[in-house]
Amino acid sequence: MSYLYETHLHTNAASKCAVSAGSDYISYYKELGYDGIIVTDHFFNGNCCIPQDLPWSERVDLFCRGYEDAKAEGDRQGLKVFFAWESRFDGDEFLIYGLDKHWLKSHPEMMEWDHTTHYRHIQADGGLVVQAHPFRERNYLTEVYVHPHQCDAFEVANAGNPYEQNRMAYRYAKKYHITMTAGSDIHQVSTTSKREVYGMEFDEPLHSITDYVTRIKKGTGFSLHVPSWQLEWCSGTSNHLPVYIFDKNNVPIATNSVHQIFETY
Repeated sequence: MSYLYETHLHTNAASKCAVSAGSDYISYYKELGYDGIIVTDHFFNGNCCIPQDLPWSERVDLFCRGYEDAKAEGDRQGLKVFFAWESRFDGDEFLIYGLDKHWLKSHPEMMEWDHTTHYRHIQADGGLVVQAHPFRERNYLTEVYVHPHQCDAFEVANAGNPYEQNRMAYRYAKKYHITMTAGSDIHQVSTTSKREVYGMEFDEPLHSITDYVTRIKKGTGFSLHVPSWQLEWCSGTSNHLPVYIFDKNNVPIATNSVHQIFETY
């Protein structure tokens, strides 16, 4: 038996780009056979709808309402709901798992952290950092930033990405032995078909977000819940924006082609 979990989900309580409320997702994922979901709303440095002129603690309370709404309905219907969030830097985004509301309230200085400081603090407090959709290209981006040394894993399958971009992330992670995750990056229940719902499949059930962190860091006992053919390398797969791979000192290394990308680490 396997246990499915959604790892990348947005609610309209905190994510400006989301349409569905947290509670809207519960029956949907139960029907798909999932054991649980992880709510990962955009934090204040991303596409967040929480007012900026409120005290930090009040902003955090409002931010967590999407998760709390989903959790209450999940408890009622029997679907596990865990808390996480998505942070943004200069166009690159990271999913943060294993920490809670109290941790957020205690770290208002996090808004000033660079990638290295961010990763160090979250690691020290037992959290997990996953770079979300690392090879994503969008019309609001002029460059792509990839951070293999400032995270624990790559989200190599994101249902909001074209397959080409997922394939590049998958190939890069596989070549350099980077732990891989998958998620739907879902923003609205009604616009996501069953074919487009990704996630993670575990051999044993998760009982807490700490379980998720521990197992991903261990690197065994799970697999990507995504059709394998979507990640198979295809001739012509390429980047279209300049890609920068950041080294251990968080210094960007420019790349020009697929060949150079896979030779740069």
